[in-house]
Amino acid sequence: MRIKAVVISYGCVIIYSHVVFPCDVSTVNSSKEGKIMAKSKDNYKLIAQNKKAYHDYFVEEKFECGIVLAGTEVKSLRQGKASIKESFVKVRNKEVFIQNMHITPYEKGNIFNKDPLRTRKLLLNRYEINKIEGAVAQKGYTLMPLKIYLKGSLMKVEIGLCKGKKLHDKRQDIAKKDQRRAAEKEFKVRNLY
Repeated sequence: MRIKAVVISYGCVIIYSHVVFPCDVSTVNSSKEGKIMAKSKDNYKLIAQNKKAYHDYFVEEKFECGIVLAGTEVKSLRQGKASIKESFVKVRNKEVFIQNMHITPYEKGNIFNKDPLRTRKLLLNRYEINKIEGAVAQKGYTLMPLKIYLKGSLMKVEIGLCKGKKLHDKRQDIAKKDQRRAAEKEFKVRNLY
């Protein structure tokens, strides 16, 4: 009996004759003569981020949701052509929608391009929608899109349940950031000598 073995850069060994040793690769398909299929859903590519939301609001809770898009919108998002600075999220008829999210039309999309500012539906579980709807009904809470990213092969939107900051809260945050920067600078200077 002839045994074939493959040594992978992580230091694990896969033997073709039905014996598989532990490995760092996410999935191993032993039915195809020991070929390694590394499919991880941890691939994460940031497309757009709403930094203003963190400056103007306290983010109480975050939700990851899918988004309904047309094909040319997906191609444009993969190129990183989107903005969520002026966008906001509304709950209507037990459905969640994102409004004023700008996706630049795909240059090769011609007649298939959609309106750049159209309303798009977000995909969440019924439990999450009910939780969000109850929280937004309280005074002072709002829904803000925080970032758009590519997770595996799917477009995801992270929305946050937010409460508005007062002016003195913003000043405190700025003071904390300045203190942190000063401490990092001092630490860096101390470690140089």
